[in-house]
Amino acid sequence: MDEKIREIRERIKLGKAPHFREDEQGTVWYKNRICVPDVDSIKKLILSEAHDTAYSIHPGSTKMYHDLKERFWWYGMKRAVAEYVAVCDTCQRVKAENQRPAGLLQPLKIPEWKWEEISMDFIVGLPRTQKGYNSIWVVVDRLTKVAHFIPVNTTYSGASYQASLKKSPFEALYGRRWRTPLFWNQTGEKQVFGPDLIRDAEQQIKMVCENLRVAQSRQKSYADVRRRDLTFKVDDFVYLKVSPMRDIRRFNMKGKMAPRYIGLFNIVERKGEVAYKLELPSNLSGIHNVFHVSQLKKCLRVPEEQAPLKGRDVQEDLTYTEHPVKIHEFI
Repeated sequence: MDEKIREIRERIKLGKAPHFREDEQGTVWYKNRICVPDVDSIKKLILSEAHDTAYSIHPGSTKMYHDLKERFWWYGMKRAVAEYVAVCDTCQRVKAENQRPAGLLQPLKIPEWKWEEISMDFIVGLPRTQKGYNSIWVVVDRLTKVAHFIPVNTTYSGASYQASLKKSPFEALYGRRWRTPLFWNQTGEKQVFGPDLIRDAEQQIKMVCENLRVAQSRQKSYADVRRRDLTFKVDDFVYLKVSPMRDIRRFNMKGKMAPRYIGLFNIVERKGEVAYKLELPSNLSGIHNVFHVSQLKKCLRVPEEQAPLKGRDVQEDLTYTEHPVKIHEFI
């Protein structure tokens, strides 16, 4: 017999348990609620019936506790309900998170000199000009934020040798050969005139770097207010967030039971501060296996059975297309 139930019975006989009673069949009651013995199998059965069945449809911990406390009682029931709901595999896949996005802002390192580091992008799909240009190459100095907008063709290469110039267009424009991944070495020393020019340039760079540090700190403080720090360890199991292309059904399911996460996936490596490499199955081999922490959700308990990915056509951008199961009529 459960030791706690035996203790309650002794207190009932001594009149020291005013809210407890024992009926003719030997069942112990707390007010109008049955006292459940401290047996894991019995508690698990009650929790499963209140949460996993088709009639309960996976309620949250608060609703589930209020439903159960009308009929049952045991020590630590509220905590047991919260823990059961927290590790439910279906709830972790389906229910939306009400927390701030994970992953604090990670500012880029500030360059030490002008044009030491650049960012670039291409504006394509523009009408072709009389000179044959149909794109704009945007090159931005990451330190001074100075931008160059260079008209180019989609097949244009500034590194190619031009017979009329007897050098490449890049070398003609900047006076030195361009750096490539194969030859990333110093191609020439800077020509400066006078110590004052050097001193002024260094002072300007120091001021720009300090201003950038202040700006990055301010941007990080603003961004981190709306985010939360979340870290994982190697060999942790996580769920991966997916985004549906809405139509009628998701994975042959409607409404809130359509999964927002797939998995489980094992973390094999940490990449930087806010990215992780996952071990993906062969049917997801076309997806890049490094993800930002905001796309991951920690598995609190690895379930004995995992939902298969069969029927879930996840694309490389982590979206999936929803297809109608049946069309009843046309309007």
